[in-house]
Amino acid sequence: MPWFVWLLLAAALGVAEFFTLTLVLGLFAGAALVAAVVAGVGVGTLGQLVALGVTAAAGLLLARPAALRYMAQPPVMRDGSDALIGRRAEVVQEVTATRGLVRLGGEEWTARAFDETHVIPVGALVDVMEIQGATAVVYPRELLP
Repeated sequence: MPWFVWLLLAAALGVAEFFTLTLVLGLFAGAALVAAVVAGVGVGTLGQLVALGVTAAAGLLLARPAALRYMAQPPVMRDGSDALIGRRAEVVQEVTATRGLVRLGGEEWTARAFDETHVIPVGALVDVMEIQGATAVVYPRELLP
């Protein structure tokens, strides 16, 4: 079979995998690509079919179970102070590069400005960029003139 036929089959299977997300058709698309390479080297139809079969079997027996296990894992949950990163806080005491106080998740946290040139006034909303020890490093949501 000509190599370009295998490429067309691989493309069609890849598109079908995109819509089904079964992790089967994509492996067959990869096997069709291997068959295209084998055909391009000049191996006959029987060799192409063997390459297709071996590659598809290896993918189904080795790669698919590993991919399914990976996909079944729950998403990584952030806990502790890491869960506060990206949250919104309100400035309770003016925040500068060295000191300040914000209300974050119902608690008051010591804070400092992410950008050392910013002075963030009381009442401003800020985003928590990182937590360093017991200090929230914050950035204003909107810069005031």
